[in-house]
Amino acid sequence: MGSVTLRYFCYGCLFTSVTWTLLLFIYFNFSSESYTFSNVPFQGNQRAPWRFKPRFTKGPKHLPETQHQDKADSQFMKHIPKMSEKKLEHFSELGMIFNEVDQQIRNAGYQKHAFNVLISNRLGYNRDVPDTRDSKCKDKSYPMILPSASIIICFFNEALSVLLRTVKSVLDRSPANLLHEIILVDDHSDFINLKDELEDYIWKSLPRNVKMVRNSEREGLIRGRMIGASHATGDVLVFLDSHCEVNELWLQPLLASIMQDRKTVVCPVIDIINADTLIYSASPIVRGGFNWGLHFKWDPVPASMLNGPEGQAAAIKSPTMAGGLFAMNRDYFNELGQYDSGMDIWGGENLEISFRIWMCGGQLKIIPCSRVGHIFRKRRPYGSPRGQDTMAHNSLRLAHVWMDEFKEQYFALRPELRVRNYGNISERVELRRRLKCKSFKWYLDNVYPEMKVLGPNEKARAQQPLNRAVKRPKVLQHGRIRHLLSGKCISAQSHPSQKGGIVVVKECDLSDPNQIWIYNEEHELILANLLCLDMAETHSSDSPRLMKCHGSGGSQQWILGINNRIYQVSAGQCLQVVDPDNIKGYIAMAICDGSIVQQWQIES
Repeated sequence: MGSVTLRYFCYGCLFTSVTWTLLLFIYFNFSSESYTFSNVPFQGNQRAPWRFKPRFTKGPKHLPETQHQDKADSQFMKHIPKMSEKKLEHFSELGMIFNEVDQQIRNAGYQKHAFNVLISNRLGYNRDVPDTRDSKCKDKSYPMILPSASIIICFFNEALSVLLRTVKSVLDRSPANLLHEIILVDDHSDFINLKDELEDYIWKSLPRNVKMVRNSEREGLIRGRMIGASHATGDVLVFLDSHCEVNELWLQPLLASIMQDRKTVVCPVIDIINADTLIYSASPIVRGGFNWGLHFKWDPVPASMLNGPEGQAAAIKSPTMAGGLFAMNRDYFNELGQYDSGMDIWGGENLEISFRIWMCGGQLKIIPCSRVGHIFRKRRPYGSPRGQDTMAHNSLRLAHVWMDEFKEQYFALRPELRVRNYGNISERVELRRRLKCKSFKWYLDNVYPEMKVLGPNEKARAQQPLNRAVKRPKVLQHGRIRHLLSGKCISAQSHPSQKGGIVVVKECDLSDPNQIWIYNEEHELILANLLCLDMAETHSSDSPRLMKCHGSGGSQQWILGINNRIYQVSAGQCLQVVDPDNIKGYIAMAICDGSIVQQWQIES
């Protein structure tokens, strides 16, 4: 009898446990506890569901995501007003300008960071990104026990929302048992919100394995990474830029490759985050090279490397690395000489460490099953202290230490640098001797045989583009763009082939082919099948102009047909006629207000 009673008691406990588990799951997924965007200034769905996920990170007790995120975000974004709950019809409209504050944030963001900070702020610190891995990568499995990783992120005057989204993506998409620590190295930033406010957020909202190191003076990326590495205690060092977002299962493929061979240095495939829209998209699989000007370049991968059983999931040997994102055994990093501390700020360090890896007994690979998105800016938003040419200084050091007689290839292109001072390189020369490194000729013959050595009277050839078939975007609409109030059509002020020429409205002429626009699936507006309608990146007050189509969206990306408006993605504003009664027909960008001066129609 007693055994029967005990059995039913156990059944009752099991039933109760299952019931509570189901109730808690339903509560966390379907209750009103949602991540709210009440402090985000865009017209959109104000409630995005927050899904319950098991927390892997170890550290102090966290508030529920909705509570601590809203509280912390409001500290940094309290100047942004609440907006209406009208449904957001396009992701691209995250950059829409609603008031002067928005305009100031956008313009200052491009000036200080060279990307759209307004959109970055509105995205918040967490977002999903598309899984861009090849299907074969998703079938791969990795050992449960892998080396631990220290993530090192150096930053200088980075946009706060981008920096924290980098950190949060690492926390959210890295197994806790592998993520030993994240070390943020502040390279003596000037911005106030990167001081106490950032530290408060880290202390209150992030686990204790996120650490901050602050340089007392500007050291630059190279020495900043060395400082970060000196604080690291994980098995593997993973260097990331401060404007990245890691993808699904990004860390395990890197660590597994290093566990197989501690002298293998690995890089993820670097996906593209558009600087104007922050849309995340897949990058093609390419490998690193360089030219005799000692500039990094991307090369197509030889077909033989992709024809094996693993196909596009196979690791690819790469002559060089881009430098921003790579992983390396910590002890091997120290044995191999870290970075050249005589190099300044930025530039050339990626080629130096690439040559050193190959020539001194290691190998460098790109791992296609590891994907990390990176904001590709059109310019560096900050210079070097005292304005020195650090790229030339650093390139001279690597040429004299590693390139042997082939440094003459560099001097043939830069003869003025022969007499420039490059500092003391005796320690690096001794490092090369101690490590018994091979010659640069061996590197060219065995690692990068595609590199052509120039004769005394030869000039370097322009880099050949990747061999891709040209695919024309699908045409969505075709015809004249008529302004509904004035009845006039958008035309070139002078001629549609004039690059940089502005557009105006003129009387519609049904016989004039130079008033015909194409609107395609890339959201480009192309006049007379010649040039694209474009907006200046930093001067949204300038008139729209005609420029060569670059195919990268942003300044040439237009959303057509919503309430008859023409919305410019990069500017975050709508196209309007300045004065419908003025014969000059000037067109400008303005805050989208739905007025009749902002309404257009494409007429075939």
